[in-house]
Amino acid sequence: MTAPYHINQNPHKGNRGLTRAWHAAKNSWCGMVYAYQEESAFRQELTLLVILTPIAIFLPVSPLQKAILVTSLIMVLVVELLNSSVEAAIDRISFDHHDLSKRAKDFGSAAVMLALLVAAILWITVCIPLVMNS
Repeated sequence: MTAPYHINQNPHKGNRGLTRAWHAAKNSWCGMVYAYQEESAFRQELTLLVILTPIAIFLPVSPLQKAILVTSLIMVLVVELLNSSVEAAIDRISFDHHDLSKRAKDFGSAAVMLALLVAAILWITVCIPLVMNS
């Protein structure tokens, strides 16, 4: 016999509709602020986004290419936030050295590195023809 759906349900998940969206937006903003305040890598990658976005907008390339360039930078921030989430969860459990904790943190770091590599490849792919044709 299966338990009713409401048993062991998260009590914080009761909001619906616009209330849920409002609370989600507030939580998202708090996460961004906390990442900015506490994570130097997030600040560095955000700085990269702030500097390179206007450059992408003014490059003489198609709107799709501009969107790809900016999106690649946003995805770096997304991966950095996920990496910071993993690190926070691991640190919440324990600051003691453990091979699985190190592995989880290293996986997150590798994901950020790959996101940065993808962004670099996209920027190079779009910008090299511009430089060669100048």
